[in-house]
Amino acid sequence: MYINPDIPASLQPLSSNASTDWGKIRLIATDMDGTLTNQGKFSTALLQTLEDLQAAEIKVMIVTGRSAGWVNGLNSLLPITGAIAENGGILYLSGSEETIALTPISDFTAHRHELATVFNHLKTKFPQIQESADNRFRITDWTFDVAGLSWDALQTMDDLCQNMGWGFTYSNVQCHIKPQKQEKAIGLLQVLREYFPDYNPQQIVTVGDSPNDQSLFNRRDFPLSVGVANVRQYVSQMQYQPAYITTAAEGKGFCELCDYILANRG
Repeated sequence: MYINPDIPASLQPLSSNASTDWGKIRLIATDMDGTLTNQGKFSTALLQTLEDLQAAEIKVMIVTGRSAGWVNGLNSLLPITGAIAENGGILYLSGSEETIALTPISDFTAHRHELATVFNHLKTKFPQIQESADNRFRITDWTFDVAGLSWDALQTMDDLCQNMGWGFTYSNVQCHIKPQKQEKAIGLLQVLREYFPDYNPQQIVTVGDSPNDQSLFNRRDFPLSVGVANVRQYVSQMQYQPAYITTAAEGKGFCELCDYILANRG
């Protein structure tokens, strides 16, 4: 794994950064698609890594753009401490089926109607966009597939959403219309304050691979952030970049990081 303090500056071996004590990591907050998955699937190596982290008492919190419906199921099946869905909108804690709203919404029916209105407005400008298959399982945001959309189109969509009072982000899978102040970092910081108040920033590492993860790379909040190798394709599109990059891509990169953390525990 490599330190990357100023992408695309020259990379330095991780071992040269003596200031980071990887053996003290207590929580890994990680994206899912493109970060835990390999070509869209969980591998046996990933599942074993999650088991190894649990045995070492290192907690894993998934922080994903995926829908509340999908994430509720995953949270009950994986050896993790919890999962944040919809880019910071919804929380599920391990051992509980309660849906915890991180974004305050007074009327969910009206909220969904407003999101649909914004999507239909975007569709008049970009008639090719299609609602994502998991959109029906969502609570706080609205998604459509990112495949085939250019960088210029994504920028235009962002501007249109902002002009209508909404936020916009995208990943390697989907585009998201969302409340303006809803993002992964805001949701994660709220969860850390309420459920892990004794964890300090040096004990937490954030992991991701695409633009909707960039708030997790803001070193003001998360000094220890890691991008799996496929994040390189997005670095020119992100305000914040990870402090480190793995040599391997996708789920293999996540396992590489975890192997490094586990190997450095006392």
